[in-house]
Amino acid sequence: MIFGAIYMLAVLGGLGFGSYFIIEELELGEPIRVVNQYLIYYFFFDLAMRYMLQKMPVTNIKPLLYLPITRSNIVKYALGKTSISFFNIAHAFFFIPFSIVLLVKGDAAFINVLGWHLAMICITYTINYLNVFMNNMDSVFYPVIGLIAASGILQYYGIFDITNYSAPVFDFFYDNAFGFIIPLALAISSAYFAFNYFKNQLYLDAGLKTEVKEASTEDLSFLDRFGKVSTYLKNDIKLIKRNKRARTTFLVGFLFVFYGFFFMNEIYDSINGMKVFAGLFCTGGFLFMFGGLVPSWDSSYYKLMMSQNIPYRDFLLSKWWLMIVSTVVSTLLCTLYLYFGWDWWFAMIAGAIYNIGFNSSVVLLGGAYVKTPIDLMSSKKAFGDSKAFNAKTLLLVIPKLFLPVLIYYAFALTINESAGFIAIAVTGVLGLLFRNKIFDLIERVYKKEKYDTIAAYAQKD
Repeated sequence: MIFGAIYMLAVLGGLGFGSYFIIEELELGEPIRVVNQYLIYYFFFDLAMRYMLQKMPVTNIKPLLYLPITRSNIVKYALGKTSISFFNIAHAFFFIPFSIVLLVKGDAAFINVLGWHLAMICITYTINYLNVFMNNMDSVFYPVIGLIAASGILQYYGIFDITNYSAPVFDFFYDNAFGFIIPLALAISSAYFAFNYFKNQLYLDAGLKTEVKEASTEDLSFLDRFGKVSTYLKNDIKLIKRNKRARTTFLVGFLFVFYGFFFMNEIYDSINGMKVFAGLFCTGGFLFMFGGLVPSWDSSYYKLMMSQNIPYRDFLLSKWWLMIVSTVVSTLLCTLYLYFGWDWWFAMIAGAIYNIGFNSSVVLLGGAYVKTPIDLMSSKKAFGDSKAFNAKTLLLVIPKLFLPVLIYYAFALTINESAGFIAIAVTGVLGLLFRNKIFDLIERVYKKEKYDTIAAYAQKD
């Protein structure tokens, strides 16, 4: 996570210093105007990333309610922690260098750049407090994500360009030095509403009371055809339906179906490995997201499971079947790529077969080395575990992502692109044929790591 944060800061810093010169070199227009045109997507992306990654401040409130500490101070402390979040500080690595370059190049007056810069800071904090509400209200998050996706798609196809309406707003903050007062008022208002919302919930019989729901059962008897494996399948399906974190992982995994659109404007020749990456991620989003944390999803009762007479093979097969079904569903959704040509469709099919036959097993193998317990009662994000990455899991990225690209180029450059896709698919089929042998290896690894995993899951802090 530290390396990821450093990388993000380096990218933002590089963009901050380099955006002016890149825009100038490409003759796209006045740099500040070009940046203002696309800032709407910058902040949209920030909002989405915050929801998935930013951890909300957690305070054990109940003991504080018996002490001479006002509710206002408790809420101020919790909200104050979000104000110094990495997601707020990181934006400075883009806006400060870009503002400095604007001043050094002499394209703008100091007062205009300062006003624009202050406006961007205020918008950042407005998004910060909006994210606080979104973490408590899924009904806010999903419409926002829908708005982002719809805006991008409509602009891509030239139906509706949201930047025609957003760019003048950001230009206003630049042209009017004191225009930052408007986003400042928004930031203060959002902080005020967030403060009052949580303050009103800070009662034992209000926001802190245990929510009582009527128990319900679900008929999943159709899974009984899988034998002993059905017990685990039912458990995983209930987990996804009832737990916010698992449900978020499920939804984000299927959002990867649209991953291929990021490469649409970057692929000009027929032989390009980016299509292979797109095929792997579009069809295997859930496989990577959910499967990468097996068996951590069962960490809260893993010790109990290991004390029972339960074959590891049945446990692993249940996860495997869940990933296979999700991959098939994602592949059907990827039929929309036929619109962009048969080469894209072949890339999706090849990626799906490789994911089913090969990557599904590699992902399970990597799970044996993930010693990160998941607290299903906490509010951690779908990507929030810092221990899920280690040397062994990173090495397994090679067969998961880079091997199919190498196979593709080996055949595409010597024969043709179709041969590259066929070779990837054949590799996946071979993995499926030798599945039992591969599962023998995976089962041995899980048994070898069994006690280290139990010890890791037993650690609370």
